[in-house]
This record gives sequence, C-alpha cells and structure tokens, in this order.
Amino acid sequence: MTITDIARLAGVSPGAVSFALNGRPGVSEQTRKRILTIAEEHQWLPSSAARALGGAGAGVIGFAVNRSAGTLGAEAFFTDLIAGVQSALAKNRIAMQMVLVSSIEEEVATYRRWHSANQVDGVIVIDPRDDDPRFPVLRDLALPAVVLGSHASEEGHPATIWLDDSQVAHSLFDYLSALGHRSIAYVAGPAEFQHTRLRTEVLAGLERGVSGEVIATDFSPAAASMTMRRLLSRRERPTAVVFDNDVMAIAGLRVAQEMGLSVPVDLSIASFDDSVVAGLVHPSITCITRDTFGLGAAAAAFLLEQIDAPDVLADRIGAMPQLTVRESTAVPR
Repeated sequence: MTITDIARLAGVSPGAVSFALNGRPGVSEQTRKRILTIAEEHQWLPSSAARALGGAGAGVIGFAVNRSAGTLGAEAFFTDLIAGVQSALAKNRIAMQMVLVSSIEEEVATYRRWHSANQVDGVIVIDPRDDDPRFPVLRDLALPAVVLGSHASEEGHPATIWLDDSQVAHSLFDYLSALGHRSIAYVAGPAEFQHTRLRTEVLAGLERGVSGEVIATDFSPAAASMTMRRLLSRRERPTAVVFDNDVMAIAGLRVAQEMGLSVPVDLSIASFDDSVVAGLVHPSITCITRDTFGLGAAAAAFLLEQIDAPDVLADRIGAMPQLTVRESTAVPR
C-alpha cells in the first residue's frame, strides 16, 4: 500500500494524502479522517527510505560492532547493552540496524554507506582508541554519534558517555594488591582500545614489589584458555589473573581446574565484566559489576537528543561500576 494507492481510494491527490498523514494543514478535517481511516484499514506504514529521501529522518540508528559473531553471542555485556538500547528506542518507535564488521576500516566504510543511503539518523560507537580514525569521518559526514568511552572526549570528537576506567581498574587491581598478590597477569582485549591502555597503566603503577603482565587477545574464550595454559605452565606463575570479560574468566577458571589448581587457594581469578553465569559457577568469580542495560538505554536516549541538536552535546558520565567480591579471590599462599 502506497500513498498513491490511498489517494486513489480516497479520491484525492497524493499531496493531500501526504498532508493528512503528516498532520499538516491543506486538507479538510473530513478528508483527513477519510484518508487516515483508509490508511489504517490497509495497515499502511511509512517507508523509512522514502522519508529519508524526502528530508525526514530514517527512524533508524546504527550500531557497527567489531566482533566475531561467536564472541558477540557469548558476551553478556553485549546482550545487556543491546537490550538497553532497544528499550529506549522502542519508546520512540525507532529501530536499530546492527552489523558486525571485521576491522575498523570496514566500520568506517559502513558509516559512509549508511550516510550516503540515508539509512540511519545517527550511530552508537564503542571501543574508542587514541587518535581514533572513526571520529574525523563522523565529523566530516555530519553523522550524529554517541561514543561509549573510558574518559571525557576531546575537542572535535563526538559526544561521549564515559566511565572512568582508571578508577574502575584501581578498584580491582588495588584490591588484589591489598590481599597480598605481587604477581598479577591481565588477559586483555586488543591493545589499541583505550580501556586496555588505561587498565594497563593502572597495573603498571601499583606499589613497589607488584609485577604486572599484560597479554592482549581478541576477547574470545579460546584465546583466554590458550593464554591461561601458557601462564600456568611456567615455573613462576602469577598468583592472580584478571580477564577483560566474564566469558574469558570462566574459560580461565576451567583451565586452572584442568591443571589441578585450586581457585582461590593456588590462584585468584577476577573479571572486568560481570554476568549471571559468573556468579553461578563454582567458585563464583569476583567481578566489576556495571549496569550495562542502563548504559545502553542512556546511550540511545543521548543519541536521540544528539540527532535533534544543532551542535555536539556535552559529555555525560555513566553510573560508576562497583567491585563485587566473590569466591574466586583470596590471600595468596
């Protein structure tokens, strides 16, 4: 059913139908009601592509995620984040178009394609990097964006909802240090991510006598397992291992058990992400707990505001994550 079809059934011009459907003056109230009734009877819905070409918004926001499908499906962080985004968009009858990309170059190409085809009104951006190549592209395209970041944005960058990742890292690494751990390994995601750098800096800056080692991975449980076996096969093992997410931490726990180590007696394990499963495994895993659902909802609402704003909005600070101590950490032998 198109506007032309409705016009034919109502005996009016397509222009009159457009006025009626968009609540604009130019048609009588009786004609407007007749047009709206026909549109409802035939379950007419506006075409987002046609609206975009006509200068109206597409009614869609974009989310390009640089993860493999397997990794994305396993991470509770993304499940909660996407659910939060959708909860805020649904209130405004806005859709989300999400695509998986394999590189930052492919992500940039996706933004260019979305913009040229008027497919999205704005985008949510994750995993910011230092000197991030995505930001100048978004600025040049004038494509509204909100970044989920680890610190406040710099001049010329998109609006950011940020969590102080340095403070988050201190809460976890300082706790392990206070327990008496002097050899701590951090199994991280990609080294170029800002949060990886900030957490690495905190680990390197712990009190004297604490040695820290950082191993970058692709966030996958397979990489976490391989790294854990290598760490635990050494003569001098770390006494604590911290993982970037809950799935990696659970994979690491399985390797420790497979190699005959008792957690937390022989080894402490912790994670920078929490989940229901992390609290159900035995031993339950000490984690940084954050309101990821709330973060997604806040990011979506912020982006909708940014889309309607003439200038880049001021940054906002997200809810501060908290350390949840469970059974997987203890004083080392």
